[in-house]
Amino acid sequence: MALYYNLVFLLLATEMAFFAVLSLPFPRALRRRVLTVASAPFKNEQFQIAIKCILAFVLVLFIDSVNRVYTVTSELHSTSPGPAGNIGAGILNDRSEIQARRFYAQRNMYLCGFTLFLTLILTRTYSLVAELIATKDKLDAYKANDASKSSTDSADVAKLKKELAAKEEDLEILKSQAKTLRKDYNNVSASATGTSRKN
Repeated sequence: MALYYNLVFLLLATEMAFFAVLSLPFPRALRRRVLTVASAPFKNEQFQIAIKCILAFVLVLFIDSVNRVYTVTSELHSTSPGPAGNIGAGILNDRSEIQARRFYAQRNMYLCGFTLFLTLILTRTYSLVAELIATKDKLDAYKANDASKSSTDSADVAKLKKELAAKEEDLEILKSQAKTLRKDYNNVSASATGTSRKN
Protein backbone atom coordinates (compact mmCIF):
# COMPACT_ATOMS: atom_id res chain seq x y z
CA MET A 1 0.00 0.00 0.00
CA ALA A 2 1.33 3.44 -0.90
CA LEU A 3 2.29 5.95 1.78
CA TYR A 4 -0.72 8.18 1.16
CA TYR A 5 -3.11 5.24 1.57
CA ASN A 6 -1.33 4.39 4.83
CA LEU A 7 -2.00 7.97 5.96
CA VAL A 8 -5.64 7.66 4.91
CA PHE A 9 -5.88 4.46 6.94
CA LEU A 10 -4.34 6.25 9.94
CA LEU A 11 -6.93 9.03 9.53
CA LEU A 12 -9.72 6.43 9.36
CA ALA A 13 -8.43 4.69 12.52
CA THR A 14 -8.27 8.07 14.32
CA GLU A 15 -11.83 8.89 13.27
CA MET A 16 -13.03 5.48 14.45
CA ALA A 17 -11.36 5.96 17.85
CA PHE A 18 -12.88 9.44 18.22
CA PHE A 19 -16.30 8.12 17.24
CA ALA A 20 -15.98 5.36 19.84
CA VAL A 21 -15.09 7.95 22.49
CA LEU A 22 -18.11 10.07 21.50
CA SER A 23 -20.40 7.04 21.63
CA LEU A 24 -19.38 5.78 25.07
CA PRO A 25 -21.81 6.60 27.91
CA PHE A 26 -19.59 8.93 29.96
CA PRO A 27 -20.89 11.15 32.76
CA ARG A 28 -21.78 14.60 31.54
CA ALA A 29 -18.83 16.38 33.17
CA LEU A 30 -16.32 13.98 31.60
CA ARG A 31 -18.06 14.15 28.22
CA ARG A 32 -17.99 17.96 28.35
CA ARG A 33 -14.26 17.83 29.10
CA VAL A 34 -13.68 15.42 26.18
CA LEU A 35 -15.59 17.71 23.83
CA THR A 36 -13.66 20.81 24.90
CA VAL A 37 -10.34 18.99 24.50
CA ALA A 38 -11.38 17.61 21.11
CA SER A 39 -12.68 20.93 19.82
CA ALA A 40 -9.68 22.99 20.99
CA PRO A 41 -7.55 22.37 17.84
CA PHE A 42 -10.49 23.16 15.55
CA LYS A 43 -10.59 26.72 16.89
CA ASN A 44 -7.23 27.35 15.23
CA GLU A 45 -7.62 28.63 11.68
CA GLN A 46 -4.47 26.93 10.33
CA PHE A 47 -5.66 23.59 11.71
CA GLN A 48 -9.03 24.01 9.99
CA ILE A 49 -7.32 24.80 6.69
CA ALA A 50 -5.05 21.75 7.07
CA ILE A 51 -8.03 19.46 7.81
CA LYS A 52 -9.91 20.80 4.78
CA CYS A 53 -6.86 20.21 2.57
CA ILE A 54 -6.46 16.65 3.91
CA LEU A 55 -10.14 15.90 3.25
CA ALA A 56 -9.85 17.38 -0.24
CA PHE A 57 -6.83 15.13 -0.84
CA VAL A 58 -8.80 12.09 0.39
CA LEU A 59 -11.66 13.09 -1.94
CA VAL A 60 -9.22 13.26 -4.88
CA LEU A 61 -7.88 9.82 -3.92
CA PHE A 62 -11.44 8.50 -3.74
CA ILE A 63 -12.27 9.83 -7.21
CA ASP A 64 -9.01 8.39 -8.55
CA SER A 65 -9.69 4.98 -7.00
CA VAL A 66 -13.23 4.92 -8.43
CA ASN A 67 -11.76 5.71 -11.84
CA ARG A 68 -9.19 2.91 -11.41
CA VAL A 69 -11.87 0.43 -10.40
CA TYR A 70 -13.84 1.32 -13.52
CA THR A 71 -10.75 1.05 -15.73
CA VAL A 72 -9.58 -2.27 -14.27
CA THR A 73 -13.10 -3.74 -14.41
CA SER A 74 -13.46 -2.81 -18.08
CA GLU A 75 -9.99 -4.29 -18.73
CA LEU A 76 -11.01 -7.47 -16.92
CA HIS A 77 -14.15 -7.77 -19.05
CA SER A 78 -12.12 -7.28 -22.22
CA THR A 79 -9.80 -10.19 -21.34
CA SER A 80 -12.63 -12.56 -20.45
CA PRO A 81 -12.73 -15.69 -22.62
CA GLY A 82 -14.77 -15.63 -25.79
CA PRO A 83 -17.79 -17.79 -26.50
CA ALA A 84 -15.59 -20.70 -27.56
CA GLY A 85 -14.04 -20.89 -24.11
CA ASN A 86 -10.41 -21.26 -25.31
CA ILE A 87 -8.20 -19.81 -22.60
CA GLY A 88 -4.45 -19.78 -22.88
CA ALA A 89 -2.01 -19.87 -19.97
CA GLY A 90 -0.83 -16.32 -20.68
CA ILE A 91 -4.37 -14.99 -20.62
CA LEU A 92 -5.00 -16.67 -17.24
CA ASN A 93 -1.89 -15.03 -15.78
CA ASP A 94 -2.96 -11.67 -17.16
CA ARG A 95 -6.46 -12.18 -15.83
CA SER A 96 -5.24 -12.97 -12.29
CA GLU A 97 -2.98 -9.91 -12.38
CA ILE A 98 -5.92 -7.75 -13.45
CA GLN A 99 -8.07 -9.22 -10.70
CA ALA A 100 -5.34 -8.41 -8.16
CA ARG A 101 -5.18 -4.81 -9.44
CA ARG A 102 -8.98 -4.65 -9.25
CA PHE A 103 -8.88 -5.86 -5.64
CA TYR A 104 -6.34 -3.16 -4.68
CA ALA A 105 -8.31 -0.48 -6.49
CA GLN A 106 -11.52 -1.53 -4.73
CA ARG A 107 -9.70 -1.63 -1.36
CA ASN A 108 -8.43 1.91 -1.91
CA MET A 109 -11.87 3.08 -3.01
CA TYR A 110 -13.54 1.65 0.11
CA LEU A 111 -10.81 3.02 2.36
CA CYS A 112 -11.19 6.57 1.02
CA GLY A 113 -14.97 6.34 0.85
CA PHE A 114 -15.35 5.17 4.43
CA THR A 115 -12.95 7.86 5.61
CA LEU A 116 -15.00 10.59 3.95
CA PHE A 117 -18.29 9.10 5.15
CA LEU A 118 -17.05 8.77 8.72
CA THR A 119 -15.91 12.39 8.62
CA LEU A 120 -19.47 13.47 7.86
CA ILE A 121 -20.85 11.21 10.58
CA LEU A 122 -18.32 12.50 13.11
CA THR A 123 -19.17 16.15 12.53
CA ARG A 124 -22.89 15.45 12.93
CA THR A 125 -22.38 13.24 16.00
CA TYR A 126 -20.16 15.86 17.62
CA SER A 127 -22.75 18.59 17.10
CA LEU A 128 -25.54 16.34 18.43
CA VAL A 129 -23.57 15.43 21.56
CA ALA A 130 -22.68 19.09 22.20
CA GLU A 131 -26.34 20.05 21.73
CA LEU A 132 -27.43 17.26 24.09
CA ILE A 133 -25.06 18.45 26.81
CA ALA A 134 -26.23 22.06 26.43
CA THR A 135 -29.88 20.97 26.58
CA LYS A 136 -29.29 18.86 29.70
CA ASP A 137 -27.51 21.80 31.36
CA LYS A 138 -30.44 24.09 30.56
CA LEU A 139 -32.88 21.49 31.90
CA ASP A 140 -30.93 21.15 35.15
CA ALA A 141 -30.78 24.93 35.53
CA TYR A 142 -34.51 25.14 34.91
CA LYS A 143 -35.21 22.42 37.49
CA ALA A 144 -32.95 24.10 40.06
CA ASN A 145 -34.62 27.46 39.38
CA ASP A 146 -38.05 25.85 39.63
CA ALA A 147 -37.15 24.13 42.93
CA SER A 148 -35.82 27.34 44.48
CA LYS A 149 -38.85 29.21 43.20
CA SER A 150 -41.20 26.62 44.70
CA SER A 151 -39.41 26.78 48.07
CA THR A 152 -39.67 30.58 47.97
CA ASP A 153 -43.31 30.26 46.97
CA SER A 154 -44.02 27.83 49.80
CA ALA A 155 -42.47 30.27 52.29
CA ASP A 156 -44.62 33.06 50.84
CA VAL A 157 -47.72 30.85 50.96
CA ALA A 158 -47.08 29.99 54.64
CA LYS A 159 -46.65 33.68 55.46
CA LEU A 160 -49.86 34.57 53.63
CA LYS A 161 -51.76 31.77 55.42
CA LYS A 162 -50.64 33.17 58.78
CA GLU A 163 -51.80 36.63 57.75
CA LEU A 164 -55.11 35.21 56.58
CA ALA A 165 -55.62 33.36 59.87
CA ALA A 166 -54.88 36.59 61.78
CA LYS A 167 -57.37 38.53 59.62
CA GLU A 168 -60.05 35.85 60.11
CA GLU A 169 -59.48 36.03 63.87
CA ASP A 170 -59.82 39.83 63.75
CA LEU A 171 -63.00 39.43 61.69
CA GLU A 172 -64.50 37.04 64.26
CA ILE A 173 -63.66 39.50 67.03
CA LEU A 174 -65.29 42.32 65.07
CA LYS A 175 -68.39 40.17 64.45
CA SER A 176 -68.72 39.37 68.15
CA GLN A 177 -68.26 43.07 69.03
CA ALA A 178 -70.90 44.04 66.46
CA LYS A 179 -73.31 41.46 67.88
CA THR A 180 -72.72 42.76 71.40
CA LEU A 181 -73.17 46.35 70.27
CA ARG A 182 -76.42 45.46 68.50
CA LYS A 183 -77.77 43.81 71.65
CA ASP A 184 -76.77 46.85 73.70
CA TYR A 185 -78.34 49.16 71.13
CA ASN A 186 -81.52 47.13 71.06
CA ASN A 187 -81.65 47.11 74.87
CA VAL A 188 -81.02 50.85 75.05
CA SER A 189 -83.53 51.60 72.32
CA ALA A 190 -86.13 49.30 73.94
CA SER A 191 -85.60 50.93 77.32
CA ALA A 192 -85.74 54.39 75.74
CA THR A 193 -89.00 53.61 73.93
CA GLY A 194 -90.40 52.07 77.11
CA THR A 195 -89.65 55.20 79.17
CA SER A 196 -90.99 57.48 76.49
CA ARG A 197 -94.29 55.58 76.47
CA LYS A 198 -94.54 55.84 80.20
CA ASN A 199 -94.13 59.61 79.97
